[in-house]
Amino acid sequence: MRTPTDETLARNAQIQLIKLRDLIADVPDFPKPGIIFKDITPLLADAAGLSLAVEYLTQPFRKARVDLVVGAESRGFVFGTAVARNLSAGFVPIRKPGKLPRETHAEEYQLEYGVDRLEIHADAIRPGHRVLLVDDLLATGGTAAACCRLVESLGGEIVGCAFLVELAFLRGRDALQPYPLHSVLVVDEE
Repeated sequence: MRTPTDETLARNAQIQLIKLRDLIADVPDFPKPGIIFKDITPLLADAAGLSLAVEYLTQPFRKARVDLVVGAESRGFVFGTAVARNLSAGFVPIRKPGKLPRETHAEEYQLEYGVDRLEIHADAIRPGHRVLLVDDLLATGGTAAACCRLVESLGGEIVGCAFLVELAFLRGRDALQPYPLHSVLVVDEE
């Protein structure tokens, strides 16, 4: 039996990434004119695509000793829980205001046209917990940065941020310095 070369492995990985990219639908002018929405629902409906996406999100953090994975409402829940399972870690949801039943800790962050707020249970993370943030999309980085601040305000340590899709032209990566950041698919142009 022949062992695949590094070149063959790299070519196979590129083919897999192209297949994943093809499972994400571009929806023009949603939710408003000029925006091209990245719809992940076709990927979620494809068993092999979903499995591959979760594995690519998980792989860089297998040796990071992650205690908890956090994900922001709502698509962060989909990928975050699957990555948490792969890492034998717990999962903590970060929600919109008024959705969590016990005492919460909140963080406000800027949107393009206003301010929004996220909440986490006040006892969800203890000092020293090693936490991975997982979400489907990195755009401007505002939501992800707010999630990281929430984790740190409770004493957690961000070991990394993982995204299925990064819209690199929006420079969201800048808002997440100095955290280690991994994106499965990177879109360089609008």
